[in-house]
Amino acid sequence: MSSVLYDTPGPRAKRRNVLLSVVFFVLLALFLWWIWRTMDSENQLSWALWEPFTTSAAWTTYLLPGLGNTLKAAALAMVIALPLGAVLGIARLSDHRWVRGPAGVVVEFFRAIPVLLLMLFANEVYVEYTGVSSEDRPLYAVVTGLVLYNASVLAEVVRAGILSLPKGQSEAAYAIGLRKGQTMQSILLPQAVTAMLPAIVSQLVVIVKDTALGGVLLNFTELLNARSTLAANYANVIPSFIVVAVVYIVLNFLLTSFASWLEGKLRKSKRSTGAVVGADEVEELNAAEVGGTHGTGAGGTV
Repeated sequence: MSSVLYDTPGPRAKRRNVLLSVVFFVLLALFLWWIWRTMDSENQLSWALWEPFTTSAAWTTYLLPGLGNTLKAAALAMVIALPLGAVLGIARLSDHRWVRGPAGVVVEFFRAIPVLLLMLFANEVYVEYTGVSSEDRPLYAVVTGLVLYNASVLAEVVRAGILSLPKGQSEAAYAIGLRKGQTMQSILLPQAVTAMLPAIVSQLVVIVKDTALGGVLLNFTELLNARSTLAANYANVIPSFIVVAVVYIVLNFLLTSFASWLEGKLRKSKRSTGAVVGADEVEELNAAEVGGTHGTGAGGTV
């Protein structure tokens, strides 16, 4: 049997795939063993370096407050960037040049600038032209940079998701008298959400990780910045990096798992029309069909 994309592998191809898989796992095991031996030789596996993570002081004093700031900045950026990106993406599809042109300039401009530079520029703007306190300024700068960059990226995701739909969807809507705004709201956007969801979730994961950039130059006390303070106090640099990496992995895994569940729910809900027909309506339809058939038989052909 063959698939649309590839032919079913034969006996020789199956043996080659098994051999390559075995070689890969052997090399992976050797690599992990080398990492273990190297860390052990440098005394990075000693219990004294890992013991602080078994106590509540390291978590409540350093890691959990840093994680809270990371989630706070990421949540604010997501809440603002998602609707802003949707508006910019829809604006780029407008029939009016005075709407489509400025939206395209904004998207291309902020998408071309590294997010770290946007954070630095935002911080300088808050210093020079606002009265934001020095304690709140790093959070404001981080959120502003994340919003400007990710909203422009999400705008392209929204635009591509809408354009990926068949033309017949909008043509059918126009044929029944819907305006473009009604077509976008009722027909195109609900269908495009499912197609856009994986790319949107990938960008949300990027937002969570990019909050660490604020701790590098703006002294924003997010998770990675809090890790450096913890490592300075407990002298466990590598173990602290490993623990923080595990926290990021778990956090992003939960986010992607929720998105996969939501995508499945959306796809499942679109398998039916959502119309509910009662028993009385079914009997009326059957009676009308039978009556129409008998009428045609009695009257003959026209």
